[in-house]
Amino acid sequence: MANPEATEEEEESFDQLPAALLATIMTKLDVASICSVASTCKIFKACASHILTFIPNFHLFDTALSINLLSPLLPPNPYLSSLKVDCARLDDSAIDLLVRPSLHELCLHNCADFSGKLLSEIGGKCADLRYLYLGSVAEKRGRAIHISDLEELLNGCTQLEVLTLMFDVSLFLRHNFARVWALASEKLTSLEIGYVSSVMVTELLSPSVGPHQPLNHIRASILPGILKLNLSVDYITDAMVGTISKSLVSLTHLDLRDTPLIEPRITFDLTNSGLQQINQYGKLKHLSLIRSQEYIVTYFRRVNDLGILLMADKCANMESICLGGFCQVTDTGFKTILHSCSSLYRLRVSHGIHLTDLVFHDMSATALCMTHVSLRWCNLLTNHAIKSLVSNTHLKVLDLRDCKSLGDEALRAISTLPELKSLLLDGSDISDSGLSYLKGRIISSLVSLSVRGCKRLTDKCVYALFEGSSRLELQELDVSNLPYLSDNGILCLAKSRVPISVLRMRQCPLIGDTSIMALASMQVDEDRGHGSSLRLLDIYNCGGMTQLAFRWLKKPYFPRLRWLGVTANVNRDIIDALARNRPFLNVASHGEELGIDQWDNSESLHMHDYDDVDELEQWLLEGEFEDDDEEMIDAEINPEIRFYRHCFIKKLW
Repeated sequence: MANPEATEEEEESFDQLPAALLATIMTKLDVASICSVASTCKIFKACASHILTFIPNFHLFDTALSINLLSPLLPPNPYLSSLKVDCARLDDSAIDLLVRPSLHELCLHNCADFSGKLLSEIGGKCADLRYLYLGSVAEKRGRAIHISDLEELLNGCTQLEVLTLMFDVSLFLRHNFARVWALASEKLTSLEIGYVSSVMVTELLSPSVGPHQPLNHIRASILPGILKLNLSVDYITDAMVGTISKSLVSLTHLDLRDTPLIEPRITFDLTNSGLQQINQYGKLKHLSLIRSQEYIVTYFRRVNDLGILLMADKCANMESICLGGFCQVTDTGFKTILHSCSSLYRLRVSHGIHLTDLVFHDMSATALCMTHVSLRWCNLLTNHAIKSLVSNTHLKVLDLRDCKSLGDEALRAISTLPELKSLLLDGSDISDSGLSYLKGRIISSLVSLSVRGCKRLTDKCVYALFEGSSRLELQELDVSNLPYLSDNGILCLAKSRVPISVLRMRQCPLIGDTSIMALASMQVDEDRGHGSSLRLLDIYNCGGMTQLAFRWLKKPYFPRLRWLGVTANVNRDIIDALARNRPFLNVASHGEELGIDQWDNSESLHMHDYDDVDELEQWLLEGEFEDDDEEMIDAEINPEIRFYRHCFIKKLW
């Protein structure tokens, strides 16, 4: 414990520093860090309060605050130009707090409790806005959004360059949809929509006779400056693809994803003819066409090798290609892509039913230098394909999830990749000895590793990877659905002191209370707190969990934890008490995946360095949530827990 007299002396010494100097230093920090510093002494708290009146950027994603907690952090600030927050605990009453005339960038996630008023208010107040992201607007029952709200948004934000609307815009009236979008800023270069029907997209971009105009008058092109278009639709069709390709003459990035509810008819599907229309102006650099199987097992059944050949003729300058659900395309089609696109650095194929090793057998003869490769659900691939693929020695991301025929020889080949950062091997046939190939080679540089569902793995795989290892950069680890992984493996992981921030070990029947105790007592280094590195912990449906484990999830353990996956049937009262004890902890108890975006952007590697102690939460709450729930007796007071902890930590360390 700190000496109070020493603390007072330090505070007096800070008092001698010029306020301008302190403010200059603190403005270099992000919002969470400013709040962390503010919690240390009165001088810094006063300085932080002043800084919040003129900082240009306010970004706070990890914590969803109520309006009462957010208001003090967002005082009047005429210099605020960028605002990014999680709105999960906010509603329309927060609009005046969030929507400000000075903003150039506004990013609001989880706006389910807002109505369409949010859009109209942004259009009315944010005339200088350049970047806008709105997620899940009006998704909560009882909230409404109207076409007039979108109209006011587009009409008012005349400087908008990037617009992302991650909600269902197909609810708007079709006959007014094109008219409203004609109001969009001429400077708009990037558009992303969470869901819209393909018919609405086609009608929006199709040249047509304008209202009350002579027959020879053709409506001016809508969205003429778009460079990047990202849409999730009901069906990807020839008509929609053709219209996009003809109308958007400057397009460089096209990302389309559909989620059919029923098997599409030919008029509502993509065929070879539609593929042939892609990239008519030769400017496309990134192409993604994905058919999701979220509702039914469905594919692009009307596209074959001929369609890929026709498309490849116009795609020589492509740098990134993602194809999902092309079940009729064989090695001939996929090989054409590799040999035609000499600038290709990213290749993503999912559900490549006919994709075999032959596609990659002469990779060394190509001029490709790929850094990102994803081959999901390509079950015909074997170890030989990976041996050829690793000729791309600059690979940074390798996603081989659900390629069930891959084994230890594939790992031996992968171990030669010196720059690899992300390796995903879910459902493959690897063993403990195979994973040992990674030790001493790429394990020291890996940032993300997933071996979910690799049924042959045991506790020995943890020993093989981490025992005796040092200076590891690993931040994300997924060992879910491993039937032979037990507490002993997690004990070894805790002893290794790997600075993991995301740990998923759901549906492991042999994982129990001991694992939680080990992680709670884990120290990354001598100067950090217990369990301080974990931000996400998924222990859903782990067979050995009891009520004892939940007491170790209470403060002060896991001070950085923000997402927790548990099993609801353990004890609902304890889960509710845990939520009250940790109001900023997102607890999922129904089996939902934590931290997975609907676009499944698993290849991104955006890392952030977090502070050791969660002073942000401490400063916001200031003791408001003292827990007196009998279900969550303090671990420091309860003799049973204190005894278990003393014995356990002594054994562990």
